[in-house]
Amino acid sequence: MDIVVQPSVSWVDLNEEIKDSGLFFPVDPGPPAKIGGMIATNCRKSSAGYNLNGLFTGAEGTLGFVTEATLKLAHIPEEYGVAVTTFPSMRSAANAATEVIRYGIPVAAVELLDDVQMDVVNRIGGTGQEWRALPTLFFKFSGTRAGVQDNIDGVRRIVRENGGSDFRVERDPTKQAALWSARKQALWSMMCLREKGSEVWSTDVAVPLSKVPDLVEISKKDLDDLGLFGSMLGHIGDGNFHETILFDGDEEREKVAKCVHDMVHRAIEMDGTCTGEHGIGLGKKEFLEEEVGETSLTVMKTIKAALDPHWLMNPGKVFDP
Repeated sequence: MDIVVQPSVSWVDLNEEIKDSGLFFPVDPGPPAKIGGMIATNCRKSSAGYNLNGLFTGAEGTLGFVTEATLKLAHIPEEYGVAVTTFPSMRSAANAATEVIRYGIPVAAVELLDDVQMDVVNRIGGTGQEWRALPTLFFKFSGTRAGVQDNIDGVRRIVRENGGSDFRVERDPTKQAALWSARKQALWSMMCLREKGSEVWSTDVAVPLSKVPDLVEISKKDLDDLGLFGSMLGHIGDGNFHETILFDGDEEREKVAKCVHDMVHRAIEMDGTCTGEHGIGLGKKEFLEEEVGETSLTVMKTIKAALDPHWLMNPGKVFDP
């Protein structure tokens, strides 16, 4: 159940193309993501001998570029479900999400949007419905009809025990898409608020599941204490969350830089990573050695010099010569 694709293929277009086959590509990043970019930032395992596929995967194009990819597909589940629920605080929402994962309840996805993000979605109005401006968890379920119902019931119980309310469930495909729409509109709704001359700083970190409630709560407080307008969105099931901050001028830029730097340092101190999805790129080179150590960074530079001695591949990214 494999398929060979070119790097510029969108995962959304791929699933649309193969939907009648009963198969799908079971990865769900942001809608614009292309296969080549997904491979460049992370992927699945390999291998016999040295895992050279694994070496290239996640190298952000600094060791080579993707010309073609073979992807593993999965059977389309018998049944899907979507649930949305609100919480009085980011900590209570994060606690509920981490408890769902610890109990081993199979969820296809669990996403956390903060009160600012939900308010922004309402202000832009791209979903056709009004949402409560509170920290909100979005769940996706898949499997057999009975299994999906059991998992929904288990999540509902945990949500209730952690102070959640307004637990809404949809099993109809069209209504599921409508209920999930706020999650898909999140980034675009923030970008729509960007005024001429202003800038956007989008960043992410990831931490072990046990640390998620602490990091989410502290990072939210940092945004508020610095007087910054930013939203938080988390792929909370794997400990990864994002901040998108709008700012204008050098003074606000300094505040944003402090907020991001503090969040990254805190994530690393919690045995997490400075980036869960976005990659090191240009903006997080200064944090790489802090996370992996001098010895590991030296090995990376040695590999880079061996495979790309003239530094032609994506120069300036990840680390400098």
